[in-house]
Amino acid sequence: MLRICMICSLVLLSSWSPAVDGPRQAGLQPGAGKVVILMIDGFGMDYYRASDMPCLQDMEKRGLFKVTSSLMPSVTNVNNTSICTGEWPSVHGITGNSYFNPANQTEEFMEEDSLVQAPTVFERAAGQGVASMLFSSKKKTISLLSRGTREAISPETASKTWVERIGPVPDIYSREVNYWLMEAAIYSMQHDPGIGLFYIHTTDYPMHTWPPDSPASKEHLHRLDSYISRIRSLLPGARLLITADHSVHHKSLCWDLEKACANRGIPVRMALSPERDKYFKHHRGFGGSSYVYLMQQADTLRVSKLLRGLPGVEEVITRRQAEARFHLQAQRIGDLMVLGDSLTVFGELDQERESLPYSYRSHGSLYETEVPLFIFPKKGAPPQTYFSFNYQIARWLYPGPLPSWGHSSR
Repeated sequence: MLRICMICSLVLLSSWSPAVDGPRQAGLQPGAGKVVILMIDGFGMDYYRASDMPCLQDMEKRGLFKVTSSLMPSVTNVNNTSICTGEWPSVHGITGNSYFNPANQTEEFMEEDSLVQAPTVFERAAGQGVASMLFSSKKKTISLLSRGTREAISPETASKTWVERIGPVPDIYSREVNYWLMEAAIYSMQHDPGIGLFYIHTTDYPMHTWPPDSPASKEHLHRLDSYISRIRSLLPGARLLITADHSVHHKSLCWDLEKACANRGIPVRMALSPERDKYFKHHRGFGGSSYVYLMQQADTLRVSKLLRGLPGVEEVITRRQAEARFHLQAQRIGDLMVLGDSLTVFGELDQERESLPYSYRSHGSLYETEVPLFIFPKKGAPPQTYFSFNYQIARWLYPGPLPSWGHSSR
């Protein structure tokens, strides 16, 4: 069954075309009610099907539900920004958790809102007089996506006021941090009637730690489901939009592509893992795809051939091919994009390759792109055929001109 799901994801990804966007829908108008967008980090279809989630299962039956694809690379910043803006990475400009900054010739984290080149859903909502709040277990989301919000909350940066309201903040490397976050969002729903849009982003630490059939994973997702049920009861007229950025799978092999190329006599300038962020304990910075920067363009064929010969490397495509196939912004990716098979990741090592323990879990490849999409109630939403990718879940909301302050900070 898992192999069939992976094949379906690969077929969908290989046929990407801008035409799947279709026209923007009419969207919600002012006064249309509250909206809650929940992006459950790492919540692939395998996690959903393995867990007892009666509220989501009810939404699947009575609302709009579809198995969709996330975007590549299948990492958080790419997909979270796509969901938040309703645009391809080629439009909003976020191509990974990290990127090579040509201005200073260094690798940097993609965490600043100045890098986002498209309006956020919060800015679109503000254009219609709708106030919004962003809740994220990861503080990187706050600095990246909070433009246009009235307030942005993260357990990692919680003020004394929020600690007094919700309680002590759990460690970021825990499932309990997601429960704290949901309690904070529900507190705001109860106490701030002026907020019309809530965007909630959890952490995928539980998915990096436990497979879908683990009792701990099932407990975590069952608990999240109970929070969704509470939100439905608390805001009975609200529209709930729920999706994920990727799934998480076991990986058994990691390559350091810089060392692999240097050891074979064809050095490259840099091999960058789009997975790499500050949450090193999640995945050690290893991901199922890599951006490779060449010493010179004349090395393209030789390096491509070398990389294709490495065990676990499934594809090597050029910048132009990656731009067209995955709708990436060309100036923010490498000369080559390397795609791993279902068990292979790439990152920085002390040697050129490392066998990974059975407990290691990560994402970033084509094999982590199958995710669910829920909209409840479905009345007033676009038809099911409108949705092929996770980023489309909210792109139809709050159409119209932006406020006069445009893309400025909050």
